[in-house]
Order: sequence, then structure tokens, then C-alpha cells
Amino acid sequence: MLVAHPTPDGRSGIRGRRVAVTGLGVVAPCGVGRDAFWAGLLGPEPDGPRRVENLDATPIYGPKEIRRVDRFTQMAAIAAAEAIADAGGLDGSSGLSVDPDRAGVMIGTGIGGLETIEEQFRVLQEKGPRRVSPFLVPMMMGNRATADVSMRYGFRGPCEATVTACAAGTHSVANGARLVSSGRCDVVLAGSAEAAITVIGVAGFSNMTALSTTGVSMPFDVKRDGFVMGEGGAVLVLEDLERALARGVHVYAEVAGAASTADAHHITAPSPQGAGAVSCMEQALIDAELAPEAIVHINAHGTSTPANDLAESQAIVKVFGTPGPAVTSIKGITGHSLGAAGSLEAVALALTIQKGQIPPTAGLTELDPEIHLDVVTGEPRAWTPGPALSNSFGFGGHNGTLVMTPVS
Repeated sequence: MLVAHPTPDGRSGIRGRRVAVTGLGVVAPCGVGRDAFWAGLLGPEPDGPRRVENLDATPIYGPKEIRRVDRFTQMAAIAAAEAIADAGGLDGSSGLSVDPDRAGVMIGTGIGGLETIEEQFRVLQEKGPRRVSPFLVPMMMGNRATADVSMRYGFRGPCEATVTACAAGTHSVANGARLVSSGRCDVVLAGSAEAAITVIGVAGFSNMTALSTTGVSMPFDVKRDGFVMGEGGAVLVLEDLERALARGVHVYAEVAGAASTADAHHITAPSPQGAGAVSCMEQALIDAELAPEAIVHINAHGTSTPANDLAESQAIVKVFGTPGPAVTSIKGITGHSLGAAGSLEAVALALTIQKGQIPPTAGLTELDPEIHLDVVTGEPRAWTPGPALSNSFGFGGHNGTLVMTPVS
């Protein structure tokens, strides 16, 4: 049953069931699997594009079927399998054991099957249209990952792909949390995946001067000059908190609130002084029924581009003041994985709460004097886990913010 609660601005908010994070799955350049991923976030900054090496989804698809599955879908499938296993599996007394009609899948992407498109265009040019694969369309479509996961586990509830550029992962987790909170679903697999490190993908971002000319990701650094391409996928198991506690599963964190706004300003540039980001963070706080001073940590979007890092920092200062919450960006390690970024960072935030450590911002050596944030650098920072945010901002002016809290 939904219950009305007063929100900080005096409006009446609607809050439903509490949403627990009970499973994590991740495929990232710094590590496949949540343990390897966390170790990577605390390690040294790698060189060059952040590609996932030795990706192998053959155990999931088999040697024949895998040839008909784009790389971004393979990443989502691996992440989903790990997340379900982490949440106790599907069967048994402590497993998810969910009604298929009350189980949903929300796996987004920014671009989808770009590798497949590029490969098949090469076939078209070299061999003609009759040689183009009949599997092109189902391989390239942005909803393939979420459809695959839904079919693999027989989840018959809402199955959707959010395509909001670099905010897709955050929006997918938020949309999944709302399905649980509203009572529509008991369990949702939520996340995103992206595999756009291709010739045309790199050329496109490079020619629009979005990529770093040095090949180094330096979030919030005075010398930052663009992002480093990354790829990956992550899936979180979201479920009703009461249900999770009843089956005795470990709970990483609670998704306490979320928000989505639009800049309505420019297709690639953020709104001045981060106005859209300000609104998004404020709306997320209202949704979580938290005051700004309650937030103690922010996993920032922090892409290492001059305009976006400055706009985000200005937005954070406007909402939280100075020095404000402890801020980190993991993109010095992961690079910018576009549509996968938000879900990777949601996993990172859940682990940050579990581990009691905030990963440092790799690549940052000299904070931009125009950025007035308490940025974690050098070494992981111990903290007492409390309410925290994860921000994502995408081309098209898409803004997304998640609020996670320890479970009490």
C-alpha cells in the first residue's frame, strides 16, 4: 500500500515499499566480478582505452549462439548471472523464488550494438547486401540485452531498455527501484551495458573533441582535457526489503530515492552552472525525504571533460555548500563507459557502503582551483556509511541521481 508523506518542500510525496540491493554483478575494465572490480577501483590507473580483456560469455550462450550476440549484450548477460547468484540464486529456501509475472528487467544502453553495426557495414561494402547477416537487427537493437536476460530467467514482468546516453544506467536502476517501491514487482534486475570502443565510435567522439588528447582520465584536475573511452556492464538485483530480510539474504544498501530531469539546453553541453544537475539532486533528496546536510558522500559523474566537471562541481556546491560531502569519480579507473557508467557507479556506491571505504579519484593530481569540492584522492578514505548520491549526466541533457543508504 502506498502512503503519502510530507516532503521537505511541503508537497505530498508518495512512498511505497523499501527497495533493497541484494545482488551485484559487474563486468568492467578493472575487473570482472564484484571483488575484482572493487580491487581495481583501489588500484593504479591503467593506460589507454578501458577495454574489458578476455571477455568470455561462452558458458552462458554456448559456442554457436554467442556468434549471434553483440558484445554489449554479452556483458549484460555475464553481469546478470553474477547478480542473481550473489542474491542467492533463483531456487531454494533462501533463493529469489520469484513469481515470473512479478519479476522485471531494466537494462539500458547508450548506443547498443555498435560493434555489430560496424562489422556488418564492412560486410555490406565488401560483399554486398545479400551477405549482411540476418541477425543484424536483433544483435544491434538497444533492447537486446534486457530482452535476453528476461528470456534467460523467464521474468515476465516489465522488460524495458532505457536509452538516455550516459545517464542510462542510473535511470535504469531508478526505474527498477520504482517498480519495486510501487508494488508492481517483487524483484527487478536493473543495470546497463555498453561496448562502443570501435573504430567509428572512437572516431566520432574524438572528432567532436570529447576524448582526452593525452589518453589520461583526470576527473576534476586542472589539466583534464576529455574522457577516456571505456566499456562494461553492471546489473543490480533490487527487491522489496521486507522480502529480502525474510529470506535472510545479505543487503548491500537501500535505494532510498531517485530523480530524473532534463537540461533542455544543448545536445552535448551541460546547462550553465549545472542548473539541470541542481534540480536533479534536489528532486532526488525530496524523493528520499532527506535534507542536503544528511548526504555524506557523492559518487560523481566526473568524466574528466572541462565543461562537465566544472558544471557538476558548481551544482554540488549550490546544493550542498562547501566543503560539502566527500566526492569521488571512478572514471580515472574505468574510463567513461557511456551508457554503462551509471550502473557501474551504482555498484561502486553499494560496495562503498558495504566496505566502509570511498575509492580515491584516480588521475587527479592537482584539483582545478575553480572546483570547490572535497574530492577523495591518493588513498581510499574510511567513512561511516551514510546517505550517498550517485550522479549521471548524458548527452541530450539527461540527468539522473540515485540516493543509496545503509539499511537500518
